[in-house]
Amino acid sequence: MPGKAHRARARSYTGMGHARMRAICDNPRMSTSSGFVVAIPARYASTRLPGKPLQPIGGEAMVLHVARRALAAGADEVWVATDDARVRDALAGTPVQVAMTSPEHPSGTDRLAECASIAGWDNARVVVNLQGDEPFAPVSGIRAVAALAARPGVDLATLCAPIEDVETLLDPNAVKVVRGAGDDALYFSRAPVPWPRDAFARSRDVMPDGAWWRHIGIYGYRVGFLQRFAAMPPGTLEQIEMLEQLRVLEAGCRVAVGVTPEAFPAGVDTPEDLARAEARLAAVR
Repeated sequence: MPGKAHRARARSYTGMGHARMRAICDNPRMSTSSGFVVAIPARYASTRLPGKPLQPIGGEAMVLHVARRALAAGADEVWVATDDARVRDALAGTPVQVAMTSPEHPSGTDRLAECASIAGWDNARVVVNLQGDEPFAPVSGIRAVAALAARPGVDLATLCAPIEDVETLLDPNAVKVVRGAGDDALYFSRAPVPWPRDAFARSRDVMPDGAWWRHIGIYGYRVGFLQRFAAMPPGTLEQIEMLEQLRVLEAGCRVAVGVTPEAFPAGVDTPEDLARAEARLAAVR
C-alpha cells in the first residue's frame, strides 16, 4: 500500500550536498517561481544496476544529484516518487519531498500519476518528469521542456537532439523522432527514420545528408494529461517498439518536441555508466 508523502523541510542540513541543495532554494537568484514542479521516478530495483537511486557518485547518492538539478532549474517543488524507504531516508533533511508509491507500477508514468495524487496538484499544474538516472541533466533542458508543456494545446512535451553519426542513427537503443510542422512529433522509432533510401543503398557506413533527431527521455505535461496518460491502455505501436510515448501519438494526442538548448549527457543504467559518471564528476570538481 502506498505510504504518506514525506513533506518535511528540515531547518538544518548535514553534509555539503544537503547544504548546496538548501542554498539553491534560498538564493533568489538561483531559484524563481516558475510555475512548474519536477517529479523524479526512483524505483529501487534495477536489473542492470541494483539499488540504482542510491548508487554513489562523488560520495552522494545518485538521486541527490538528480534532485539538485531539478532544484537548480527553479522548480516550485521537487518530488521523488519511490517505492523504497531507503530512498526516502537518503533525502531526509533536504528540500525534496518524497511520495511513497506502490512497488507494482509498471512504468515511471504510473508512479508519477500516483505522486501527483499524493501531492494534491491541480489538473493545470505543469510537471516535468525527470528520470532518476540523469545526474547531469542540464538546467536549461529542464526549463525548456517545462516551457513547452505550458503552451496551449500541447498534451505532452519532450526534447530531441541532432544525430551526427551513423552509428547512433542505426542504434536501436537510440530512439529517433520524426517532427512535422510546428515541431510536433509524427513518430518515434528505434529504427533510423526517416529511412534514407538512396544513401543507404550506397552505404550504411557513412552518415547521410539530412536531419535526424534523437529523442531525449524527459517529459512535461499538465497533471490532468498525466492522469489521462496513465489510464490509457498500452497501444499496438507502443508494444511493437516498446516505447511508451507512442501510446500518446496513437491516441491522437499532440506531442511537442523541442530541440534541447544544451546536451544531455548519457544516463546511468549500468556499472560502466556509473564509473563514467564518477569520472565526469571528478573532472569538473
